[in-house]
Amino acid sequence: MQRLWYLIRNKYLLAALAFLVWMLFFDRNDFATQYSYQKQKANLESERSFYLKENAAIIKTINDIRSNPQEVQRIAREKYKMKKDNEDIYVISKVPPKENP
Repeated sequence: MQRLWYLIRNKYLLAALAFLVWMLFFDRNDFATQYSYQKQKANLESERSFYLKENAAIIKTINDIRSNPQEVQRIAREKYKMKKDNEDIYVISKVPPKENP
């Protein structure tokens, strides 16, 4: 019991505990803030990788368009639904099934 009382009265231990509590909970950069920053960083890194992949795909498409005239025609037909004068185009799309009440 005497030893416990000595530890409680130790001013260096009390100062260290107060500093630790302050840094963990009350400081501007406490644990909760750091955790939210890490989650936000991970989210931004995943978005960055997604946009890098999309950018690479767009650059590949642009290079294909510049080098291959059939690619221009394919993209015009598929994406913009363009056609030649003597053609008919039928667009087939899937219709989601209706829910029965």
